[in-house]
Amino acid sequence: MSQISVESKPAAAKPKKSSLITRFARQWDIQLMVLPALILVFIFSYIPMYGVLMAFQDYNIFGGMSESPWVGLKHFEMFFESPEFYTVMRNTIVISLLKFLIGFPAPIILALMLNEIRSMAFKRVVQTVSYLPHFLSWVIVAGFVMSMLSTDNGSVNIFLQKLSFIEEPISFLSVPEYFWTILVTTGIWKEIGFGSIVYLAAIAGVDPHMYEAADMDGASKFRQIFTITLPSIMPVVIIFMILSIGNLLTAGFEDILLLGVNPVLREVSDVIDTYVYRIGIQNTRFSYATAVGLFKAVISVGLLTIANYIARRSGNSLW
Repeated sequence: MSQISVESKPAAAKPKKSSLITRFARQWDIQLMVLPALILVFIFSYIPMYGVLMAFQDYNIFGGMSESPWVGLKHFEMFFESPEFYTVMRNTIVISLLKFLIGFPAPIILALMLNEIRSMAFKRVVQTVSYLPHFLSWVIVAGFVMSMLSTDNGSVNIFLQKLSFIEEPISFLSVPEYFWTILVTTGIWKEIGFGSIVYLAAIAGVDPHMYEAADMDGASKFRQIFTITLPSIMPVVIIFMILSIGNLLTAGFEDILLLGVNPVLREVSDVIDTYVYRIGIQNTRFSYATAVGLFKAVISVGLLTIANYIARRSGNSLW
């Protein structure tokens, strides 16, 4: 029997990876557009990180960091042993969780509701009205809230008295039990409209043929939301959820500082950011305040990493 020789075909050559310099040269115009943002981030985010060393020193404002003695973890231990530690951490965690659990889904719900409005004129009016508070500073918003809750001709007290719910005006911003509700409600009112923009854009990218097929199958609007809309925008939701979890210890600063100005509210309004401001700026304890801020940053990075690791299993993560 004659042997049949089979010629082996040469393996296909793998495409060579272009070097970083080559790719940069091909996209120099696009890379140039990113350069100003990178410079700003480097100047304002990376260079100031040198100041973190103050957390391990007894910083002397006159001698500078080079002449300040090193003390190791002294300021961290002082924070953990301070009588304010429990109050500050409790307020930070509770306020952050309330803002996350109530404030995070609020823009998603608003975007889903706006998507179902068929009158474009009414939809534009609702969008404009809900977006506007975002562009107001917290100084204006806090003044507006204080005016509404005032005991002297405040609209909320007048309304409650007219309905016979209360007999005498209530000083809402002097009662600790009301502060968390006022703070979270005000924050949602201010940011819900602007936060819904991204989700509306994601909803606009959903294939309309999927809704047509669902209509033919007799699916209701609620059924379409849970089976088509939400699964389609879930990658965007997960990314923003990861970022929100990373900022879980950022309970707020401007809103709490302005709305919680009454010393009576200190027990429920003092969070890490306001505590750092009061101890570091007002009391000039720079090293101690830096240590508290660094503690918060480390915990936030850890939460961000854990949230990203969990989200990676669903195929949607930041890295």
